Amino acid sequence: MSSGAHDYPGADVFLPARHTVPALAKAVQDCRGCDLFRDATQAVFGAGARDAALVLVGEQPGDVEDRRGEPFVGPAGRILDQALAESGIARDEVWLTNAVKHFRFTQRGKRRMHEGPSRWHVASCQPWLLGELDAVKPRGVVTLGAIAGQSLYGAGFRVGASRGTVLDPPEGRREWVVATIHPSAVLRGRDRREELYAGLVADLRVALGALGSPSPT
Repeated sequence: MSSGAHDYPGADVFLPARHTVPALAKAVQDCRGCDLFRDATQAVFGAGARDAALVLVGEQPGDVEDRRGEPFVGPAGRILDQALAESGIARDEVWLTNAVKHFRFTQRGKRRMHEGPSRWHVASCQPWLLGELDAVKPRGVVTLGAIAGQSLYGAGFRVGASRGTVLDPPEGRREWVVATIHPSAVLRGRDRREELYAGLVADLRVALGALGSPSPT
């Protein structure tokens, strides 16, 4: 039987006192803030340039990421790599992470099928994402998909209503945000793949353009 939010304390109590990348990356492996740690191989922390001007936030690690312990190294990561290159953003100059640090899945035979995190998983894990932003200190954030956007703006956030422009920082934050689809949406797009991919690239170019503009005061 699945446990509920009231059975777990949330991530706050597991965060280190100082929000540095090494301290957060070490502490996240001991997080028991929600139930997802029980079945996942490991927590998957962010990776990339520790002084990146741009942070990209996805939903959660997938099967490949869970096994390897790195974000965006599976099929969706390959789509993101292509889109970053086409948009003019160097992957080794950004920080890549996810709103939720453990892989949530349903076992079907030998396969582990992705299952989206619940709202309380996202809320429970939010301190890790905010800690990463504190540590990296980017100018801007690209949210990849609805879950990533909701992790910063709340459950009412919708990608379709928000993408294509530079959004004001979430409450209490200084980073502007550009919203776009998750690269996995391109993989699922079938006959719309070219359209979805082009939209992803266009949104990434909006973020690149924002990096060339003065920071909001």
